[in-house]
Amino acid sequence: MNREIVVITGMSGAGRSTVAHAMEDHGWYVIDNLPPSLLLSVFDMTERSADSIAVVIDVRGRQFFDDLNRSLAELAERGISRKIIFVDAADDVLVRRFESSRRPHPLQANDRIVDGIDREREKLRELRSGADLVVDSSQLNVHQLEKKIAELFSTDTSASLKVNILSFGYKFGLPVDADLVMDCRFIPNPHWNPELRPKNGLDKDVSAAVLNAENVGEFLDRYVALFQSIGQGYFREGKKFITLAIGCTGGKHRSVAIAEELATRINGSTLDGEHFVSAHAIHRDLGRER
Repeated sequence: MNREIVVITGMSGAGRSTVAHAMEDHGWYVIDNLPPSLLLSVFDMTERSADSIAVVIDVRGRQFFDDLNRSLAELAERGISRKIIFVDAADDVLVRRFESSRRPHPLQANDRIVDGIDREREKLRELRSGADLVVDSSQLNVHQLEKKIAELFSTDTSASLKVNILSFGYKFGLPVDADLVMDCRFIPNPHWNPELRPKNGLDKDVSAAVLNAENVGEFLDRYVALFQSIGQGYFREGKKFITLAIGCTGGKHRSVAIAEELATRINGSTLDGEHFVSAHAIHRDLGRER
């Protein structure tokens, strides 16, 4: 296994520590609160003791931000594989988390919590845009976030491209970590069938109703072919993680069935005859729409 280093960063209160603990549970050597200037030194020091290294870095300070850019450039010059995970959450969610913990935001000073969040988001804007993976924890509890990270970073997989196929409901908002979004509201809605309404897209009869609807099979065939081209492009550009969001009105019937079908079709497919894709489905809003 080639050695690599993963930098875990993101918004305060979004779940950086939870991500770190999940990676540690799955075989990663994790270092918390590391000064960015020590990234290369730590990588060299652990050469014989760890294959996979993850470091949690708080880049709210301006000097830390400069040091991080410099250290990432040094890793690139050495040809060391590195990835950046940015853990994020919606502002209103972050506010509720700080209020429930009764702790101030680190950049709040004498202002409101939301002011501290605004300052931090502005400082991290550039880093977020260049992250390899953005993880949105807004709708996830601690256990769900740990499971998501475990699926993406478990050391027992050699997949070249990992695809998180996320079903969601538009009524609950777009996922902020989506790389691609597919709208499946063109499919007849099982909600209007009294027998199917209480069920969801994991149930066989609901899935059959969705997948056998007019033009859906052809649409999926074409979309999978399109995804293969997109996936190859992402892989050539060095992007190893993709979040494909599938949306319907409530995230209960159509998007769930389509996400499951896409995961089945894409998982195990090859990009160029040598590198393969690992895909799994996650259902963000399943259970919220009654």
